[in-house]
Amino acid sequence: MAAPVQEALAGLAGALPGAVSERESHRRRLAHDASHYLLVPRAVATPRDADQVAALLRACSAAGLPLTFRSGGTSLSGQGVTEHLLVDVRRHFRGLEVLDGGARVRVQPGAVLRQVNAALAPYGRRLGPDPASESACTVGGVLANNSSGMTCGTTANAYRTLESLVLVLPSGTVVDSGAPDADARLRALEPGLHAGLLRLRDRVRSDPGSLRRIAAQYAMKNTMGYGLNSFVDHDDPVQVLAHLAVGSEGTLGFVAGAVLRTVPVHPLAATGLLVLDSLRDAMDAVPALVDAGPAAVELLDAQALRVAQRDPRADAVLRGLDVRRHAALLVEWQSSDADELAGRVAAAERLVAGLPLAAPARLSGDAAGRAALWHIRKGLYAAVAGARPSGTTALLEDVAVPVAALADTCDDLDVLYARHGYEGTVTFGHAKDGNLHFMLVERFPDGRAPARYEAFTEEMVDVVLGHGGTLKAEHGTGRVMAPYVRRQFGDELYAVMREVKALCDPRGTLSPGVLVSDDPAAHVRHLKTVPQVEPEVDRCVECGYCEPVCPSQDLTTTPRQRIVLRREIAAAEAAGDAALARALREDYDYDAVQTCAVDGMCATACPVLINTGDLVKRLRAESATRVEQRAWSALAGHWGAATRTMGRALDAATAVPPAAAGATRAGRAVLGADRVPRWDADLPAGGRPRRALREDRPDAVFVPSCLGALFAPAGDGAGVEAAVRALAARAGLRLAVPDGVADLCCGTPWSSKGLPAGHARVRERVVPVLRAATRGGAVPVVTDASSCAEGFAGLDGVPVLDAVAWVATEVLPRLTVTRRLGALALHPTCSSTRAGTGPAVLALARAVADEVVVPRAWRCCAFAGDRGMLHPELTASATAPEARELEGRAFDAYASTGRTCEVGMTRATGRPYRHLLELVEEATR
Repeated sequence: MAAPVQEALAGLAGALPGAVSERESHRRRLAHDASHYLLVPRAVATPRDADQVAALLRACSAAGLPLTFRSGGTSLSGQGVTEHLLVDVRRHFRGLEVLDGGARVRVQPGAVLRQVNAALAPYGRRLGPDPASESACTVGGVLANNSSGMTCGTTANAYRTLESLVLVLPSGTVVDSGAPDADARLRALEPGLHAGLLRLRDRVRSDPGSLRRIAAQYAMKNTMGYGLNSFVDHDDPVQVLAHLAVGSEGTLGFVAGAVLRTVPVHPLAATGLLVLDSLRDAMDAVPALVDAGPAAVELLDAQALRVAQRDPRADAVLRGLDVRRHAALLVEWQSSDADELAGRVAAAERLVAGLPLAAPARLSGDAAGRAALWHIRKGLYAAVAGARPSGTTALLEDVAVPVAALADTCDDLDVLYARHGYEGTVTFGHAKDGNLHFMLVERFPDGRAPARYEAFTEEMVDVVLGHGGTLKAEHGTGRVMAPYVRRQFGDELYAVMREVKALCDPRGTLSPGVLVSDDPAAHVRHLKTVPQVEPEVDRCVECGYCEPVCPSQDLTTTPRQRIVLRREIAAAEAAGDAALARALREDYDYDAVQTCAVDGMCATACPVLINTGDLVKRLRAESATRVEQRAWSALAGHWGAATRTMGRALDAATAVPPAAAGATRAGRAVLGADRVPRWDADLPAGGRPRRALREDRPDAVFVPSCLGALFAPAGDGAGVEAAVRALAARAGLRLAVPDGVADLCCGTPWSSKGLPAGHARVRERVVPVLRAATRGGAVPVVTDASSCAEGFAGLDGVPVLDAVAWVATEVLPRLTVTRRLGALALHPTCSSTRAGTGPAVLALARAVADEVVVPRAWRCCAFAGDRGMLHPELTASATAPEARELEGRAFDAYASTGRTCEVGMTRATGRPYRHLLELVEEATR
C-alpha cells in the first residue's frame, strides 16, 4: 500500500475513532455485494452522521484516496464495490419521519424500503419506487440508482417523487435543496459548481438534437449515465444538482437524507396469471394489455415458470402446468373504488378472453393468492440464480425498449443466446414498461471473462440500441455498462456528463470507474469467482435479502457475510495464502459462529431458502470438544436434575449479586465466554419445577417449557404454565401433563449448540413418552414456548402445537374477555414467525387489547437459549432498534411468547415483558 494512502487511512482512523477498520474479515465481508464484481477495499469506514461523512470526503479528497458508498449491497451493476475506501452508510443512517399525514416522508439512506413502507402503511401511503428487492434495499440505493420497479413506471420513480435532499459534496459542502435559500447558498459556497450547472443547462437547452435525444431516452425507464433530463425539467442549479444526484450512483456526492412524496396504496386489486403458448405470443399481447391501464404486467418466460413452480407458495394451477415453450404475464389492476375496479376487471376479462391462452385465467381479488404470486415474482431473480450450477455466476441484464418493440427485441435476443451457447437463459421483467431482465449463467475462471461473454455483450448492445432502447432501465449503469454510455447518448451528451462529474468531483474521489469510464474493458475487469464450499451455502447469490432480518447485523456479521467469508477462506486456501486463511478463520469464530443466533430468520427472507443457522450448527459441532459433547450428553439423561440445579443457582445468585457476577466473570476468563454464561442482576431468579397432571381422557397433552423451570415468571405473575392450565380449565378442556415431564426437553439447546449426540438422546427420551401420553397422536401436544413447539416438531405421528395457536383456536372462543388493555407492545418471536403462528399471536393480542403495536424495527431478540448470557452484547445489539422505537411511549402491558425473549426485551427496554397467555388469562377471569 502506498505510503500517502496509508498515512491518510491512519489520519482518518485518528479523526474518526472506531469508524475506520482495516481488519481483513471486515474488508472482505463487505467487499461482496449482489453484483458479479469483486474488489477488496483497503479499509472500511462506518461514519455516524453527515458531519463525519463530510470530514471523510474532505480528508480523502485532500489525500487522493478514492471512496465508494455502500448501503444495502443489493445493487447488481457493480457500483457498490471498490479497491479503495468503502463507506458503509447503512448502519447509522436509518432515521425516518412521516410528514403531512403520510403525504411525504423524510428518510435517511440506510432505511430499508420495506420498513419505510411499514411506517407509511397506517396512512394508506407508500413510496413510489417498488423494486423486487424492497425487503432488503435501502433508500440510499433507491436514490443512487433512481430505482423504479413493478408498478411505478417512469412517473413514480425516485427522480419523480423527490421533493428535496441533503447532499454532501466531495469538498465537504453540505447542500440542502429544500432550504428556502438553497440556490443562493450553493452559489455562495460553490460558485464554480453553480455557474457550471447554469452553463450546462443552457448548453443542453440550446441544442435541438440534445433535447430530442433526452426526450426519447427518458420516455422509458432509463438509468444509463447521469439524469440529463434534470437540465430540462429544472431551472435553478440547486434543483438541477439535486435531481442529478438521483441516479448518480454515489459519484457526485453523498445523499445524507431526502424528503420524498409518497403515493396512495390502493386497497383493492384484481390479479391473475395469463399463460400463453410462447414468449412471442406473450409479447404480442402486451401492447393491448398496457392500453387497458393495468398497474403491472410482469413477464415470466418458460425457464422462469419452471423455477416459479418450485416455490412453496406456488398454487396447484402453476405447479400442474406442463411448461414447454410457454410464457406468462402476471397482470394486476388496482383501485380504491370497488365499482371502478369492477369496471376495469370486466373490460380486462373481455380482452383476456381474446388472447391465445394455454391455461385458464382468472382475475381474482383473493389476498392470499395475490400475495403468493407477488412473493414468487419478487424472489424470482435470486431463485433463478440459486438454481444455477455450483461455481457459476449469475449475470442479470436490465434493458428497456419501447413496448411496441418488445416482441422483436425478444426474438433478436433469443438468436444471440443460441449463437453464443447460452442455454437455459431466463427472461422476465416489467413488460408494461418494455423493461426486460434476462439472466445468463457464466463461469469466470480466475476472474476473467470468456470471449463469448464479451462478444455477446457487444451484440446485445447493438440489438437494444437498434430498437431505440436503453442498456440500463432500473439497475444503474455501474461498471457493467459504463463503457457504453457514450454509445447510447452520443458524443455531445456524454461530454455534458463528463463535465457534470468534473464540476462536482474535480479530483475524481468518488467511485472511480463507475457510471462514466473511458476504459472500454471496464465491464470485464474484477469479475467475481464463486468457489464451491459446502452444500448449505453454494446456492447463495449474495443478494442480501437475508440481512435486514438478521439479529447480528449491527454487531458482527449477517448470513450473506458468513457465506462470503467461507468463500474467501476457501479462495485463500486454494491460492496457498495460509496467513490470510488463518486470519479469516480466527475472526470467523466470534464474528460468524459464536454470535449467530441460529434463529433461522434468514431462511424466511431467502428466495432459495438457505438457513445459515444450519451451517453454523455444523461448525459448532465440528469445534465442540469431547468434554463438551460428553457433558451435554450426560445432561440429556438427567435434564430434570440439571434444570433444578440451574434454577437454584439463579436463586443463589439473586441473593448475593456481587458474588455471582464475580464468579461468572472469573469462570468466563478461565474457560471462555463461549462456555460460561454471564450472570447479570437483571436475570430472573430460578423457576418452579414442572409437575405432572394425570387425566384419563385429555383434550391435549401439555408439556410446559423447561424455561419456566429455569427462570421465574416476570414480576408477581404466576407464569405461563399456570396461565395455560387456568385457561384450559376455564374453557372446560382437560389437560394431561405426562409423568417424568421434568426430564423432557424439545432438544433445542443441543441442536443450537451443534451437539447431535445429546440431541438424539433427548429425542429418544421424548418420543416414547409423548406417543404414549397422546395415545399415538390421538390428541395434540401443547407447549407454552414458541421455540419449544418448533423444537418438538417432527415427532413421528404426534402433532405439536404452540400454546398460543391452541388457545387462539380451541380456548378463547369458549371464553369471554372481561377486562381489556388499552395499548399493548408486542414482540413476536422468531419461532412463531417461522412456524406461521404469527397471525394467531396477533389475533390473541388484539382480543385483549384495544391497540397492539408491533415495532417496525422488530427482529429476533437473539437471546437464543443461553446465547444472550454467553454473549449479552448480541442481544443488546439485536434489540436496540426495537427499544429505541418504543422510547417515549408508555404501554399498559408488554408481551412476547417465550421466556428468554421476555428477558431479552425487558433488558432492552426496562419494561416488564410477560408471556402473552398470562395477559389472556387475566383478561378472561
